[in-house]
Amino acid sequence: MTGTHAQDLPLRLASPRGRWVLAATVLASGVAFLDSTVVNVALPAIGRNLHLGVTGLQWVLDGYLLTLGSLIVLGGSLGDLHGRRLVFAIGLVGFMLTSVACAAAPNGAALVLARVAQGAAAALLVPGSLAIISASFHPDDRPRAIGAWSGMAGIWTAIGPFLGGWLVDAVSWRLVFLINVPIILGTVAITTRHVPETRDEQASGHIDVRGAIALTLGLAGVVYALIDGPTHHWPGSAVFAGVAGALMLVAFVMIEQRVPEPMVPLRMFRSSQFSGANATTFAVYAALGIATFLVVVNLQLNAGYSALSAGASLLPFTVLMFLFSARAGALAQRIGPRIPMTIGPIVTAVGLMMLATVDGRADYLTDVLPGVLVLGAGMTITVAPLTAAVLAAAEERHAGVASAINNAVARLGSLLAIAVIPSVAGMTGTGRNAFAHGYPTAMRIAAGVAATGGAIAFATIRRGRVVTPVSHADVGQACHPAGVCEAS
Repeated sequence: MTGTHAQDLPLRLASPRGRWVLAATVLASGVAFLDSTVVNVALPAIGRNLHLGVTGLQWVLDGYLLTLGSLIVLGGSLGDLHGRRLVFAIGLVGFMLTSVACAAAPNGAALVLARVAQGAAAALLVPGSLAIISASFHPDDRPRAIGAWSGMAGIWTAIGPFLGGWLVDAVSWRLVFLINVPIILGTVAITTRHVPETRDEQASGHIDVRGAIALTLGLAGVVYALIDGPTHHWPGSAVFAGVAGALMLVAFVMIEQRVPEPMVPLRMFRSSQFSGANATTFAVYAALGIATFLVVVNLQLNAGYSALSAGASLLPFTVLMFLFSARAGALAQRIGPRIPMTIGPIVTAVGLMMLATVDGRADYLTDVLPGVLVLGAGMTITVAPLTAAVLAAAEERHAGVASAINNAVARLGSLLAIAVIPSVAGMTGTGRNAFAHGYPTAMRIAAGVAATGGAIAFATIRRGRVVTPVSHADVGQACHPAGVCEAS
């Protein structure tokens, strides 16, 4: 079996090996984002089959986001040190095995544990996708490779709701996870044969394992307290978990201040623009996480939509992001990110307020579609300028770390929003009434969070044009319509 070696680099996009490398990264990132979209569509069926209420469904989503968000920066560091292809391949195999475990889960607890493991595997897989492109392709071809990767990722995301809805309606929610297996097997074969092994030859060899463990345990404790505490009237176990989690997060900050090569260099947050852009990211993706969680579930439980129809309801959002994100990034390069990062979250908030009115009598064309279009417009305005602002606020040598941190912040925003907002809105219990009672309130809270992100951007982002590092200049185009932008 042959492979591509370091001496064959850099690759050209028009070469056979270049096309194979692009195919591997597209398939891998596609599986990760396909999984996120189809699982949301399958939640009502999962709840019925495994007898899960709102709390259980929160854990199905947050179990995955917990390990992915807390370990994604570590996953990128492992790839830089030990080889991006190696870590990427391990992540692929892990994602396949944990997908099978999710499909075979006999109860809610087993499904949540499998989702936690699946998130850890994704933390090895996701950072490698664009890192392999960035390290493998000739600089002249890199922008086109990233653009092709982004376009194909958009197609994956558009397919997800249709595929997931059809599988749930026609067969079972379990196939939502099993569909990953043949795709990953093909991707592993391509990766083994064609993807070059690259690593950071200047990496120090230090991996911040203590920081990763402290962050994961801290977030786990806090999320457990936030999800289970309100539902069970704050038992001692929830209070203990919350306090222990908070202490672990404090320990994480202390570790990052003392280790020679921290997973999250806290000095980067001394930049008001870097901190402000990440705070905006947190708010916007917290709001988006609630929307993608609640809208499709509400349409199925309260409006009588099939899984396929509910999943397809957000397709216009995907189309807007796919068609216009690059143009929004180009506009931000001309006028600077401050204005779009201020206006975009406010438009997003308006879309969320419109979707808050969707009830059991909702007509798609008049009640759902307008809100989806406004939500999509707001995110399209926001995402690419936000990524450019994050990268521009960091030194060029820290561009990869900055984008990884921003990616993690986006996922953690969704994680905590899904943990907190449903409980605050009174969405507890099981069945239709649990969602119908708190859905409008939860969506309005999400709208307030999104608008807060716009206010933060207005206060912290500099006026004027922002010039991003050359090697990452087109990262604004590499935005998945499902929600998160990735950079190498």
